[in-house]
Amino acid sequence: MRQPKTWLAVLGAALLVLLVPPLVSTGGDEADSRIRGLRVMVPNTPGGGYDITARTAVKVLEDNDLNGPTEVFNLPGAGGTVALGRLVGERGNGRLAMSMGLGVVGSVYTNSSPSTLQDTTPIAKLTEEADIIVVGKDSPYEDIHDLLGAWKADPSGMPVGGGSSPGGPDHLAPMLTAKAIGLDPRKVNYVPFDGGGELMASVLGGKIAFGVSGVGETRDQIEAGELRALAVTSPERVPGIDAPTLQESGVDVSFTNWRGVVAPPGLSDTDRQKLVDLFTAMHGTDQWREALRVNGWSDAFSTGEEFAEFLADENERVASVLKELGLA
Repeated sequence: MRQPKTWLAVLGAALLVLLVPPLVSTGGDEADSRIRGLRVMVPNTPGGGYDITARTAVKVLEDNDLNGPTEVFNLPGAGGTVALGRLVGERGNGRLAMSMGLGVVGSVYTNSSPSTLQDTTPIAKLTEEADIIVVGKDSPYEDIHDLLGAWKADPSGMPVGGGSSPGGPDHLAPMLTAKAIGLDPRKVNYVPFDGGGELMASVLGGKIAFGVSGVGETRDQIEAGELRALAVTSPERVPGIDAPTLQESGVDVSFTNWRGVVAPPGLSDTDRQKLVDLFTAMHGTDQWREALRVNGWSDAFSTGEEFAEFLADENERVASVLKELGLA
């Protein structure tokens, strides 16, 4: 009659396992630091700068086992403000983040968006990047002086394309360049594209006279000989790109784009810190440093309150520039 006692002993042991917390860690803390079901939203089409940044960051997270499977999805529209509205509407969702940058700051103004970046939770500023002026390989413009001379002669007849809506970096860069060479920015024939992928197709197809985009979105086509780089907007030349700066070409323009990550409003302190810690860990990897080098991105990492203050300053700066150019 010893069988019932054995059964009761097994049941008692099982209850102890279920009810008494283990004294020795089983890796639960590490699991808790992960964000299960994390999704990163891209506010433009595939192939653009936000898309490349998001997919590069997520690959680094997964390759370095910093997080589990992480989805990247695109929600384009209205220069990024469609996705911004979606993000703001996901209040308290600690499993959603959005890749964004200077372009969204400007789009809030030019699209009269009811949602602004001040409504979001700043997570991390990741990169800065020069814009680059490019033409197709069959273009008649061999250098920046050829292009600017023709542009001054016929500003409305030379469409310039950018991978952002009015107010974004690919719009501000040619407008500032126009002003610097004596052109009225309001006469510039700017053609907006929803991301660098669509823009490059139009440059290669000869549908626009020249394009302005980020270095990371054009590098492969430049190296393949499909695009000709004429100038970069940064104060210094970009390693690996055979093109002068606008300043050394006699055009008083120094301009860089930036990109980062924001999350919905109303996050708990714990959820916000998890996202900050996740991207901080990503930033510390060798793979991310190599991605910066390959894409021609400058490291501009900052988080939390520092990034929030930067966003507020950029909001004021872009509004001021748009008004100065007569575009807002």
